[in-house]
This record gives sequence, C-alpha cells and structure tokens, in this order.
Amino acid sequence: MIDAHEGDRIALIVGGRETTYAELRDQVARLRGGLAGCGVGPGDRVAMLCGNNRYFVLGYLAIVGLGAVVVPLNPASPAPEIERELGAVGPVAVLVGPAAMAAWADVDRAAIPSLHTVIAAEGQIDGAVALDELLEAEAHPVVDVEPDHLAALMFTSGTAGAPRAAMLSHGNLLSNIEQNLATPDRTQPDDVIYGVLPLFHIFGLNVVLGLSLSVGATILLVQRFDPATAAESIAQRRVTIVPGAPPMWVAFSHFDELPADTFRSVRLALSGASRLSPAVAERFEERFGIPIREGYGLTEASPVVTSSAGATVRYGSVGRVLVGQQVRLVGDDGADVPAGDAGEVWVKGPNVFLGYAGDDEATARVLRDGWLRTGDVATVDADGYLYLVDRAKDLIIVSGFNVYPAEVEEVLASHPAVAEVGVVGVPHPHHGEAVKAYVVRHPGADVDEDALIDHSADYLARYKCPTKVIFVDHLPRNASGKLIRRELEGTVIGS
Repeated sequence: MIDAHEGDRIALIVGGRETTYAELRDQVARLRGGLAGCGVGPGDRVAMLCGNNRYFVLGYLAIVGLGAVVVPLNPASPAPEIERELGAVGPVAVLVGPAAMAAWADVDRAAIPSLHTVIAAEGQIDGAVALDELLEAEAHPVVDVEPDHLAALMFTSGTAGAPRAAMLSHGNLLSNIEQNLATPDRTQPDDVIYGVLPLFHIFGLNVVLGLSLSVGATILLVQRFDPATAAESIAQRRVTIVPGAPPMWVAFSHFDELPADTFRSVRLALSGASRLSPAVAERFEERFGIPIREGYGLTEASPVVTSSAGATVRYGSVGRVLVGQQVRLVGDDGADVPAGDAGEVWVKGPNVFLGYAGDDEATARVLRDGWLRTGDVATVDADGYLYLVDRAKDLIIVSGFNVYPAEVEEVLASHPAVAEVGVVGVPHPHHGEAVKAYVVRHPGADVDEDALIDHSADYLARYKCPTKVIFVDHLPRNASGKLIRRELEGTVIGS
C-alpha cells in the first residue's frame, strides 16, 4: 500500500508534524519487527484503542503487514464495553493510545485471558511495553497472504442485531479501494485529504486511510471536529478532498461567519455514514459553490456500495453502484421488485465480508448465495441513482455510528429501578438520529432521567446513550409479548 510511492512525498500531517512515505515505510517495517518480537504472527488478533493519530496508522499497517488481524476499537469507550469487545475477539496484544489510557486503567485484564502484550503509545501503563521501544526493532518484511486471509475485525451493529465483529479480508478491503478508484473523479496522488472521520470506523479506515495511502496522497489527520478550526486547516493546508458525516456538513452550512471562498481548494466534498438532508446539501452549495457528493455503504461491504463522485449530483440520492458490484432491490418474497418500487438493498461483489466472527447464525441471516442483505430499503431511478427510503431493521444511526436498541435496553434494564425499557431512534437536527428511551419504573422506585443517562454512560460509548428518557406506565407489546417499537412515538430532540 505504501511501498511504491516516492519517499519524499508527505504521507501524514498530524498536529503540524509531517511524515514522509519513506519515514512511514521505515517505521512500519520496524514496528512489524517489534510486534513479531512480542510473539505476534499471522492470524493473531491485535486490538487498537487509538484516535486519529500516527499511532493508529503505524499500528494498522504493521499488524496487517504481519498477516495478523487488526481490531480497531473506539478509544472513548468505557471499560466495560472495551472488556466485552476484547473478550469477544481474543486478542494477543492491544495498542493503547492516549485517549484510552483512563478507560484502560479500569479494564480487568483477567477478563481477557488471550492477552499477553499491552503496548503504550505514550506515557506509562503498568506491565506495558512502550511503542517507542518496539520501533527500535529490526525491520521485518511484509508477510504475503492470500486475498481471503482475514485482515480486520470491525465491530458493527450492522444488519444483524447487537454488535458483532464483521470479518473483512485483505481481498475485501483492497477490492473496495479498487472499486472507488474506478470512479471518474478518483483520489489522486496530489490530493490532500481531511481526515476527521474516526479511523476505527470503516469509512475512516478504508476510504480516508486505505484509499488515500494506496495512491500516495497526503492525509491531514484530525482528532476532533470543530468547524472554525476545520475551516482554517482546510484553507491553510489546501485540502482538496473532505470526506465527512452529515453533522459536519450541518455545522459548516450553518456557520454564518465563514466566507464564501472558505473551501476554494476543495474539489470533492463527500458525505457518508448516514443520510444527508437535501436541504443541508443545497444550503452548503448555495453558500460555498461546492456540491456535496453523497454515497452509501456499510461495514459488511468494506464499506462503499454507491457513490456520487464523478456523477451529476442529485440531492436525496446516494449515487450509483460502484463498478465491480451488483445491487438488487428485493421484496419480502425474495424476488426483485418492479421498477420504481422500494425493496431491500442486496449487494454482491468481492468487497462483501466473510461473515460475523463466531456467529454462523447471524451470518446466515445476512448472506445468501453470496448476496449481502443490508436491511436498508431503497428505490432506483431510470439512470441508476439509488435513493434510500427506510431501514428494514431497528438500527439507529447517530452521527454515522450504529446503535442497536437491544444493547442500550440491556444496560438500562440493569438499573435496579427499571422494570421495562424500550429504545428507538428519533430525528435529531445535527446528529441525524438520537437515542430515546421509554422506561417503566418498578413500583415505588425513585429514579430520574439524568440518573439513567449517567448509568448508561458508565457502560456505553457516549453516542449510544439516550439523550431523552420518557417514563411511562407500560410499553406496547403484541400478543406474544414482543415490543412494538413503531408505537413508541418519537419527537425531535435538541435544536
């Protein structure tokens, strides 16, 4: 991925520090040697709890270069969630970045018996080896693997319920990079990409990082989004491609102080991870003269399925299917729907994942004869533009991140005052959707909204926590006792 590019080209810019491709190659090769010296080999799972920094990039490239399996996790997750995810994949090593050090201190190492090596990116962690020490090792060559060799385990609620680890092969990831590069308006070596999308998310991992490094472009990595700082960085660094989720475009479009030429260097403004409001896209183009090109994908597709890059923008559409993939719109009877009708999106191609780790039943529900059943409902027009209509599942998408109601319900139900709980997604003006909980308290129990939200934050990442809790006398259920989510009325939260 990085070996063919000119050594003096800038690969990464992080906090004002530039790393050339020559430096990146050397550091990655040495880290491969350091990891191998710790006993990491092909097929071993190595987790990463890192933000958008050079530690993530070095770790990712070194791990997959050894033929090991990378497991990127959200460094902002609380300790119980980190424990659950690590316990599910059985890593032999974990790289802990600065953002995760506080949570890591509360992780019970005994709950992860497979773990034998902890690597501290910065500072000191009891029993850990320093990343700088591993970077002093002798360079280790890349390990050749087959296309179907497992490369990454990405946790996703995806199309099959509670969070599971989606298995992505080297062939899956590389094929989606090649499919993206087949678009008429592709990423070029002289591009500068604004890298604020989280690298532990598949959009950031394979589109921002993988695609950009594959062509020798420069990535400006950013830890967190602030519209004023972002606009300044984009102008100063002459950023040419800005991939983002809808909340970023909402912030820019409503930032009245930004001058009309703020994005004069940008040639591609890309939106993904969740649906973009046409009103936001139109307002942004009207103010800055740049169309936002929306796409669609999911973790199980590595991730991009459709794109508007290089095509005429039609707001409300997520573009057309990438070359190398097939898409069907399928009805409840399993047959393709008539032209113009809505159907579930099924995807087929070399980018479709191998399945969910350790869960054959969930895998069988979403993979059928090579077709990935996405759980998304869409229509297609005569020109092949796809329009998302609804979701066939109960998945909630908050700022591009998947939240499955059952996971939140389980945490809320663990509170001693909660008798029953139902969770739904409701519209949110900035985050696309927000989590709303309906709670039945035990008789005589005394608990308020803030206490339940705080309880959730002890066990879940912040974006998964409810932003509103409504107390009710009962929950709507059918004759078999199943919760009827559609009868839980949603309202807009926030402003």
